[in-house]
Amino acid sequence: MKTVYINCSPKKKFSASSYFLFLQKLFVRGKKVSETLRGPADHGRILENIKDADAVVFGLPLYVDSVPSHVLRFMKEMECFCKEENIHPCVYCIANNGFIEGSQNEPLMQCFENFCSRSGLPFGGGVGIGGGVMLNVTRILFIVDIALLVLNTVLSIVNTGAFFSKEAWISFGENAALLLYFNLGVLYYLGRMGSHISKGSCAGKKYTRILIPSFVFILFADVFFIIASVFEGGIFRGWLAKKEIEKV
Repeated sequence: MKTVYINCSPKKKFSASSYFLFLQKLFVRGKKVSETLRGPADHGRILENIKDADAVVFGLPLYVDSVPSHVLRFMKEMECFCKEENIHPCVYCIANNGFIEGSQNEPLMQCFENFCSRSGLPFGGGVGIGGGVMLNVTRILFIVDIALLVLNTVLSIVNTGAFFSKEAWISFGENAALLLYFNLGVLYYLGRMGSHISKGSCAGKKYTRILIPSFVFILFADVFFIIASVFEGGIFRGWLAKKEIEKV
């Protein structure tokens, strides 16, 4: 089978949508094609890939309790394309938001249900994820932990001649276990939906979140957005890159 994964985040790098799509691919069998949707220039290429696809997985952020406008534009074109070509790939959705509760994605899921009903496509369900931004940060922290482990191992070899640094590996293991715990709900539901995608069946709509208490999440979120506002959002949202407005 062939599955097309469409990253609908407007961010060019380190988006939460790309992270969750990466995790989803781990649980799906068959041919996997990754696409990026940011504007009309991407429509033709993506639609050609959808032509012979068995499943299409949209990964996107929640914008104002709905689907981002550039995705809505593509969905309109995809509706016409699927009817003209008489194709019926099963549609799945992975939605994430900055709020703590994954159920905040329900209005977006309803948009996809309505889209599938109107287009004559089977809706395979989706996973709504709360705390998407914070979960995305955990993968960056994991990469940092790996880099620190390598650095500590090198220093251990240089200073003591021992390849195995017990303290470094214990610290890495503890941090990895903590980050894994935060992602457990996401991994479970993406794994469950991956099984349904591979079988071409309906997974239903499921909602999960980062596994930390709400009051802890709110505290970290407040600090994050205060810092982001000081830097006008650029240091986090643009990841140090100059922002460019795409013309459509």
